[in-house]
Amino acid sequence: MLTKILLSMAALLAIAFCILVILRIKNDNEVSKIWQKLADFPTENVFTEDLIAGLPTPVQRYFLHAIAPGTPLVSSVTLEMSGSFRLGQDKPWVPMQAQQRISILKGFVWKAAIGRGLSQFVGADYYTNGSGRMRFSLWGLVPLVNAHTQDIARSSVGRLAGEFIWLPSALLPQQGVIWKAIDEKTIQANLVIDDQPVTLTLVVDAEGKILNLSLLRWGDQTDKASWDYIPFGVEFQAEQKFGGFTIPSEVKAGWWFGTERYLEFFRATIEKAEFK
Repeated sequence: MLTKILLSMAALLAIAFCILVILRIKNDNEVSKIWQKLADFPTENVFTEDLIAGLPTPVQRYFLHAIAPGTPLVSSVTLEMSGSFRLGQDKPWVPMQAQQRISILKGFVWKAAIGRGLSQFVGADYYTNGSGRMRFSLWGLVPLVNAHTQDIARSSVGRLAGEFIWLPSALLPQQGVIWKAIDEKTIQANLVIDDQPVTLTLVVDAEGKILNLSLLRWGDQTDKASWDYIPFGVEFQAEQKFGGFTIPSEVKAGWWFGTERYLEFFRATIEKAEFK
């Protein structure tokens, strides 16, 4: 009798494991399709100073620092990064490895493994065609998070806009971005993604290097976990040149940027960047 019970339990566990594996394959295929759609073809257009001639001087300084004249005006970038991540102020920092693809006005996919050993969770965060999703599983099998709401999509729009700093060609005025200078070091980019307006505020130094970026981003990091526009910001500790682009390579990001409630939750080093 005991043998039959144990065999039945083993069979149920095997079935459950197979279901989880099938779901993992299905989810991976879905992410892979989006990943491929965000890979654009090379362009023959190149960056010239004429493209930014009418912009305020501090904005021109940023672009001349970020894009070398003659660089092809690519529409996507694929990143490899490592760093650390935490879920809250009182939570420990855990290691993170990720790949990301960002495409002009199409979206992004962030594929990551966070944590290590028995506590590692694997998944993806992505936005495309006006839809956002966050899906992570323990060991890549046991579902932990599967959020697919309008709030997630709205928050992802802000993230996509902010991460265009890794794809400077996406911020050129030819992409519909409207720039203005607040002062010699503070510049603002106003853009619209899927009918949602976003304002990015960048602080740059005398050479045009980005020191930090901030925006109001839709999030639930409020006292009652309700959704609202919250100050979000990124600080840059280093930069690196990849091809003709010079982009931030060491970043720290968090909610309630510039306030006493600042919650830094993300640190990353960009190890590789391929532009297409």
